[in-house]
Amino acid sequence: MYVCGATVQGIPHIGHIRGALNYDVLRRWLVHSGLDVLMVRNVTDIDDKILVKAAAADRPWWEWAATHERAFESAYESLGCLPPSIAPRATGHVTQMVELMQRLIDGGHAYAADGNVYFSVKAFDGYGELSGQKLDEVQQGEDKRGGEAKRDPRDFTLWKSAKPGEPSWPTPWGSGRPGWHLECSAMATAYLGAEFDIHGGGVDLVFPHHENERAQSNAAGDGFARFWLHNAWVTMAGEKMAKSLGNTVSIPEMLKHYRAPELRYYLVQPHYRSTVEYSDGAVAEAAQGYRRIEQFLRRTAGIAGAVHLGEIPAGFAAALDDDLATPQAFAVLHNTVRDGNAALDAADNSKAREIAASVRAMTDVLGLDPLSARWSEAGGNETPTRQALSDLVEGLLTERQQARAEKDFARADAARDRLQQAGIVVEDTPNGPQWTVKDV
Repeated sequence: MYVCGATVQGIPHIGHIRGALNYDVLRRWLVHSGLDVLMVRNVTDIDDKILVKAAAADRPWWEWAATHERAFESAYESLGCLPPSIAPRATGHVTQMVELMQRLIDGGHAYAADGNVYFSVKAFDGYGELSGQKLDEVQQGEDKRGGEAKRDPRDFTLWKSAKPGEPSWPTPWGSGRPGWHLECSAMATAYLGAEFDIHGGGVDLVFPHHENERAQSNAAGDGFARFWLHNAWVTMAGEKMAKSLGNTVSIPEMLKHYRAPELRYYLVQPHYRSTVEYSDGAVAEAAQGYRRIEQFLRRTAGIAGAVHLGEIPAGFAAALDDDLATPQAFAVLHNTVRDGNAALDAADNSKAREIAASVRAMTDVLGLDPLSARWSEAGGNETPTRQALSDLVEGLLTERQQARAEKDFARADAARDRLQQAGIVVEDTPNGPQWTVKDV
């Protein structure tokens, strides 16, 4: 697998990390299914935006990039992403880029002009097949550096000639720095070979980035990616979450309000190709969903004894085999949790423990196992204050549920009133009561 990683220009937000989590679940499922997965997730550490932001902050471009690369790595790790097999940086693979450009020039698919190197779109049959672009409507959206030297305005830049004050590397066609599309083709084939199985990235990368990657790699004679996967955006008010729009929600800020597995749950539950519209309420609801799983497993462990990883239900496996259909997989997971709670209520501890083992197996694939060393109280990021609040609220909700079962509605209403007075909003749903902290 090759996954387009971060352009390390700033602090990561949940829109950045959503895709990494989607491909992390895919990788976990492939490994669970018996495959050996070699995963490459690159780092774009040289880019126009990096140079502009570093200059504005009066900091060296390489220091700016390295600082934010660490921020991304911290975010990936905080939300439970398995580390990639390798995370290559673009600046470390200029040699491979020069070799790829030479192959393209030798084959008549690229040309040098005024220190730049361009890919000739018309020289590659099938350009636009990945993205559905029509050749006569193609616009690359590039800056105008050297644009007058292009033979065709639809051609895209492989290599940018050096500008004063910018970093540069020597090539046979002059000093400069690589174009974005060239970087990924060179890094993917350097580690995965001329042809590999899966290439992933955000839906906004289909054109021009992935279309151009495919074109230059195929033109050079490489089979490149057999399958392309594209995750959708996280949006706010219908707009893609992006720093340029000022509507980002950073991972460090989110983790002040939610535990890491709760935030992971929120981002991996929707189908990877579905747009996620961000709202505080939606994250709070996801947190409740995670807590229901967590509460069942801890309750089972406390009553029936240690719970080990069990078998994956057929319905869960079928869902993930069907284009990684996580919504259906989560539905199987929560139905299983309900069956487990029913078994506990019926004092069938053996059945409850068997069901809990199955729940652990499913959450393990999703990277969400509450009893794992990663997300247990000792290994998670639960603060004492948040844990105390959760314990108190869950205790009152259990008291309320018991009172309602005994038809003692006065006691049930009193428990709910105590929660409301403390600023806790309770909503009864088919999956049980859900609670959130009332906005001030």
